[in-house]
Amino acid sequence: MRIIGGSLKGRRFQPPSNFKGRPTTDYARESLFNILQHKFEIQDADTVDLFAGSGAVSYELASRGASTVRAIELSGSSCSFIRATALSFGITQIIPVKADVFSWLAQTRETWDIVFADPPYDLPRLKELPKLIKEKGIVRKSGIFILEHGPEHSFTGSEGLFDERKYGHVHFSFFNFDEV
Repeated sequence: MRIIGGSLKGRRFQPPSNFKGRPTTDYARESLFNILQHKFEIQDADTVDLFAGSGAVSYELASRGASTVRAIELSGSSCSFIRATALSFGITQIIPVKADVFSWLAQTRETWDIVFADPPYDLPRLKELPKLIKEKGIVRKSGIFILEHGPEHSFTGSEGLFDERKYGHVHFSFFNFDEV
């Protein structure tokens, strides 16, 4: 895997052989960040990567100048991998947090400019995430929530949804809760 853009463009990383996740493909990540780059300010943004997995999106956010990247991941080995990889790249703004995303959401009081979530596509509570994120109020005014999901889920008609993009089996739903 590689970092697509920013100051660390081209740097490669390899998740451990025991990694059980499904990292966002380079193609889908590149497309996502092309959209973000043209519609939102990543530079100096406070961001959170929910279900961080390999950390690919976290590295991309940091590479593009996010001031804070909180990487929330349940797997301790994934958190260790993210921490070690960030250290090897000289990234200091990534803060891995070993936690269940739903428990973390229930207790956090922080707000973010960009909230990204890439849960397992078969996560039983996946459909709840947009409503939970909105109700929790963790997305700042003019901020964005991006949910990666598979083709079996649709968020058409969901409160705050303003865009959907499809890249093969990878789908991104974009939410803004300012007007709702």
